[in-house]
This record gives sequence, C-alpha cells and structure tokens, in this order.
Amino acid sequence: MAKVPLSKLIKFYVRFTPSYSAIGYNLRSLLWRNRPNRFSGQTWLITGGSEGIGASAARQAAEAGARVICVARDARKLEAFAQSVNSSIPITWLTADFSKTRDVHRLIEDIRATGHSLDVLVNNVGIQKHQLMLTDEEMETSFVTNILSHHILVKNLLESRILSDSATVIEVASGGMYNHKMVLTDLNIAEPARYIGPRAYGLAKRAQCMTMSFWRERSVHSQQRFYAMHPGWVDTASVNRSMPRFVAILKSVLRDHDKGADTIVYLARERPDQKRSEAIWFDRKERSTHIYAHTPNPEVSASDVVNYLDTLAATQRA
Repeated sequence: MAKVPLSKLIKFYVRFTPSYSAIGYNLRSLLWRNRPNRFSGQTWLITGGSEGIGASAARQAAEAGARVICVARDARKLEAFAQSVNSSIPITWLTADFSKTRDVHRLIEDIRATGHSLDVLVNNVGIQKHQLMLTDEEMETSFVTNILSHHILVKNLLESRILSDSATVIEVASGGMYNHKMVLTDLNIAEPARYIGPRAYGLAKRAQCMTMSFWRERSVHSQQRFYAMHPGWVDTASVNRSMPRFVAILKSVLRDHDKGADTIVYLARERPDQKRSEAIWFDRKERSTHIYAHTPNPEVSASDVVNYLDTLAATQRA
C-alpha cells in the first residue's frame, strides 16, 4: 500500500483534530443542557457491548434503569463486564461473531427466546482490516462484520416485531466514510489486488448511514427512529489495534469511551426529529453524510444498497 504524503497527513490532522478529538467535544458540551437518563422499563440490545463505546453505552443505560443485553464474541469479556456494572437489573449477554451471518441468525433466535421486546438497538460492533481476509462463507470479513450482519439483524428484528413499535435503532458509523463515494461492487471486494482496508471500512460505514435512511423512510408513519452516529476519535482497543500510528500521534486528545458513547445515549433519550433523509449525528447534532464534493453518488440509492445486502444475505441462507 502506498504511503500517504506527509503534506496530506498534516492537512488532515489540522482540519479534523479540533473537531473530532476531545477538544471539540469539551467545547461543544459547554452549551448542552443535560437531562438525567431515565430508561426504566426499556430493553436495550448492544452489539460490540463488552468493551469500549458499546460497554459505556450499556453501563449508562443499565444504571438508568434499562434491561441491557450485550452481544460480543468473547463470553469471558462479556461476563466480566456484566459483573462490573452495578445496576438494579443485572446486564445479561449473548455471544455472536458478526463475521458469520449464520451466527447472526442464531443470535436472532436467542433474542427471540428471551421473550423481550427491544426498545433500543445499538449496532456498535465493527472492525477494520488492513489485509484481505475472507470468511468461511467466502465474503470479505469487514464487510460482513460492519454492515451485512448489521442489516440482517435490523431487518429480521423488524420483520419479527421483536423491535417495538417505538424502538430506536442506532448505527455507530464513522468519519472513515467521508472520503468514499458509494460503489456497490466495492462493498464486498474479495480480490487481494483491489482490496484497500480503509476503503472497505469507509464504504461499510457509509452503507450503515444509507440503510438507516432506508428504514427511516419505510417507517415514516410509525414511532420508530433510525439514526447513524459518529462517535468522534475515541481511544478504543479496536482503534489501537487497527490504527496504532494514529493513536500514537493523538493519544493525549482522543476521546474516552463515555465521550464516544454520548451521542448514542442522547439519541436514545431524546429521540430527536431528523430533517435530512440521510444524516449522521455527531456531538448531538444532525450533520451531512458528505463533506467532499466527490462523494455523493446519485446513481446509488439507499434502496440499491439494501437490495444488494438482501441478495447476499439470501445467498448465504440458500
């Protein structure tokens, strides 16, 4: 992979560090009027909920009275996290590997078996790979983990009415999408010569925003809410693994997990109206999903993305 020119890196950090780091969060939060979190009577499902941003959202929801179900791959991490939270309703957990669509379908059955209707779904699980890795289902790993499995989960929970009529669905997206125009044929690249890890990640994150737009339009007459959010630059274990140079440069100003989870909790608590058909929420404000002129692609709609995902999901179930 070619190295990024130094001038481009400097321009990138100068433009985005003041906003996406803890600096931007601390300045914006001075103007916020905070209400207490009250989630009693609600049931939350949080994927990627054993650590980082997901664990922070889970802790805040549980401490505010919600019944919280966390999902991740590692049962030991899930159990340790659940035991660390002091709440009136103990956190429960389910295991699933989101790089395997069959695991997601099993998870859906496990959720159904709990007998709980879900009031809040937070799709937080995600990875970034530098090298191409195919799953045993012959798909690109980050594509399956970051968007296809998310879509399968949301679609099936909606169709089975496990998501309540007033549910809130939140996709934890990323500013990694901003430099990438949606190209459907590039969502699931399985050719080493064409694979670029940050692009695969960015396209999946853009697809998350587009699927939320699709469900939002489909549910326009209901009380359900569908959001995509950007947590900012957060010092998570995942970011440390995938972007060590980035962390080394910005360690002193990266956001902590609670700052990264803040907009998740805000959206679940306030359920604000969204003016744009497609948007990403960042630091409690609705924002455009495009900051560069080259990324809008009118030839690919949210429905196109969903149809593409549905086709691949059906192939795996055949």
